[in-house]
Amino acid sequence: MTMQKERQYEVVVNDEEQYSIWFAEKEIPIGWRKAGFCGPKESALSYIESVWVDILPRSIRTAN
Repeated sequence: MTMQKERQYEVVVNDEEQYSIWFAEKEIPIGWRKAGFCGPKESALSYIESVWVDILPRSIRTAN
């Protein structure tokens, strides 16, 4: 019996500081950049939950 390698996900962030996950083996879409975490899906989602504390887009948070 062979162990199947768990799929890896890159955590990505855009200019509005909104987070998402992306398949690690795929090219990151335009407008997004690596956020500094890559791992299994549940770990990537947990990372996002820990760093994305205010889900409002940056432009709304900083508007006065």
